[in-house]
Amino acid sequence: RRVHGGIPKLRQYDFSERKGYMRGLVKDVIHDPGRGAPLAVVEFRDPYKFKKRKELFIASEGLFTGQYIYAGRRAALTTGNVLPLGGIPEGTLVCSVEEKTGDRGKIARCSGNFCAVISHNTDTKKTRIKLPSGMKKVVSSRNRAVIGIVAGGGRTEKPLLKAGRAYYKYKAKRKCWPKVRGVAMNPVEHPHGGGNHQHIGSPSTVKRSTPPGRKVGLIAARRTGLIRGGRKQKLAEKE
Repeated sequence: RRVHGGIPKLRQYDFSERKGYMRGLVKDVIHDPGRGAPLAVVEFRDPYKFKKRKELFIASEGLFTGQYIYAGRRAALTTGNVLPLGGIPEGTLVCSVEEKTGDRGKIARCSGNFCAVISHNTDTKKTRIKLPSGMKKVVSSRNRAVIGIVAGGGRTEKPLLKAGRAYYKYKAKRKCWPKVRGVAMNPVEHPHGGGNHQHIGSPSTVKRSTPPGRKVGLIAARRTGLIRGGRKQKLAEKE
């Protein structure tokens, strides 16, 4: 399959999901070229016309063909189901989380990724979640998410080992490999280019307001260098 199957999204947010639930059947689990996570083809009944609608979901770990999944406020808390964040208990791992209500899933979509529900504020109807990066984010409790983590985890643990594998990996994605280093170029081609030895010759950090062309290296860096000890302790204090 050279052409990818489509953009995987949650169901269109409608009345049946807001008030009850919709039942879907996992018809197939497919590979999407250039994507680490598998996709699930889920068939739902159309709520308004006599026909079936096929949706593409990002498969959560443990999903299988022939499984029924439920999307909506009254759905059960099981792997693969789609629920609003307000109805998910604290500490639950979720994926394909909506950033804004009804955007059909924007956060934690890569293989093995997940968000963790930290806390709910019932007064403001907001939910605090922990993103895959470790950052905390406050989103609306009406935003939906899929229960479980994205399938295909541990993909990056196996090394590529040779350039040929990297070539085919990025060939399916986009033209972003191989990358030539700036210091290996000529001065006419890159701000780091030139010199009798491969060296940058000026600070690698640049201002946020640097004009395009010169804006290379560490852009508006707060700090540089290796992260020395005590970082875990600092993160624990922040939490």
